[in-house]
Amino acid sequence: MLIPVILSGGAGTRLWPVSREGRPKPFMKLADGESLLLKTYLRAAHVGYGGELVTVTNRDYFFMSRDELARARLCDGHQGVFLLEPVGRNTAPAVAMAALYVANKHGRDAKLLVLAADHLIKNEQSFDKAVTDAVGLAAQDYLVTFGVVPDSPETGFGYIEAGQAIGGGRAVKGFVEKPSEDKAREYLLDDDFLWNSGMFCFKAGVFLDELSAHAPEVLKACEACWSEMREKSSLTDTMFEMPAETFNAVPDISVDYAVMERSARVAVVPVDIGWSDIGSWSAIRDMAEPDDENNRAIGEVIFVDSINSYVQSEDRLVAAVGIDNLLIIDTSDALLVANADRAQDVKQVVARLKAQNHGALKLHPTVTRPWGTYTVLEEGQRFKIKRIEVKPGASLSLQMHHHRSEHWIVVSGMAKVINGNQEIFVATNESTYIPAGHKHRLENPGIMDLVMIEVQIGEYLGEDDIVRFLDIYGRCQ
Repeated sequence: MLIPVILSGGAGTRLWPVSREGRPKPFMKLADGESLLLKTYLRAAHVGYGGELVTVTNRDYFFMSRDELARARLCDGHQGVFLLEPVGRNTAPAVAMAALYVANKHGRDAKLLVLAADHLIKNEQSFDKAVTDAVGLAAQDYLVTFGVVPDSPETGFGYIEAGQAIGGGRAVKGFVEKPSEDKAREYLLDDDFLWNSGMFCFKAGVFLDELSAHAPEVLKACEACWSEMREKSSLTDTMFEMPAETFNAVPDISVDYAVMERSARVAVVPVDIGWSDIGSWSAIRDMAEPDDENNRAIGEVIFVDSINSYVQSEDRLVAAVGIDNLLIIDTSDALLVANADRAQDVKQVVARLKAQNHGALKLHPTVTRPWGTYTVLEEGQRFKIKRIEVKPGASLSLQMHHHRSEHWIVVSGMAKVINGNQEIFVATNESTYIPAGHKHRLENPGIMDLVMIEVQIGEYLGEDDIVRFLDIYGRCQ
């Protein structure tokens, strides 16, 4: 039995303004319209055999993750299992919680294939072969990591030093921190040095035993957390929510530091699979086809006397004149212009936004909710205008606002509305008015998306002016 475990917690700060706290890197859609998480689900389902896909992620990303799994059309054959963290505690606790789940559900000999949600792998056949080799080593009680054969002197990755051949891989002599450029050039010429990909394969029981030997405080804290978790199941998903107070006490440590660098049971499978961790806009740029001047673009872009540049635009035409070696990322509310050689420094922008508590750090103008999305079209003093889209069969919570009234105009579809003591249907080109203080609820009873315009009027229009009374997504206290 091989259970894929997807770790989905990366913030992707170097991919701002597309990656933000409210919709981070794993949910970024590439040029083909698929998110990195969706691609990971498809890849994992192809190699896993056990009928489950386990995702370890923050509780705030549960509904988006579930939607991506549904888009992969895997629910008929693969049960989705979600282990929901209240806060991020690094990869060792995440893997430990997944190993505890697998050991309790399937036995200590069941194997985990641990994958990151935000990596790209182009050569799927080579990846499948590598997984087969890793499973063979894991069956011999090795903790297996995947080492990527480097094709450049990369200073942003850790390295694995491989030793003698064993089975379909090699023993691990040691792990090396991110090197200097001179060292990275030496490693490029040495077949013993591989990029540390952060992907693993091992038996649940072997990992837990090694964690107990080398980081017992992590295992003890995770076991305490596991004992308090409760299961919630549906036809297609099983959800375990980690108790906040107990999980906050779990040490914050990576799986490499906690186990892999300390264990004597570690093996590596060298891989040449077209792997990328999509760690910066330079990596996104390199995925696009260049023109004759080595310019690349996503969206409607015109280049004039420009070379070596990348432009990505979501909504509007961008014209670039006389530029060289630039990255230009245009979203509806933020613009990034950066020298391509400074792509790693975009995270400094995020640090400054965080210090200012700036809204562009967290949310896009279009915000995903369990029931659909809303987009802020315009706002000013005492008013805000939104476009709201509700999925078929979905409904917002029964709620009330203290400080604002709302006008709803249906653009397409049919809305079922509770407004105070009334229950009404609002059809296309019709509207209703929700006074402040009225309990209200919006539902889409149809089989097509419901699209409407909401106009808010009031002294305070913040999203925290919501009192929920009933909610099918468990968001009421």
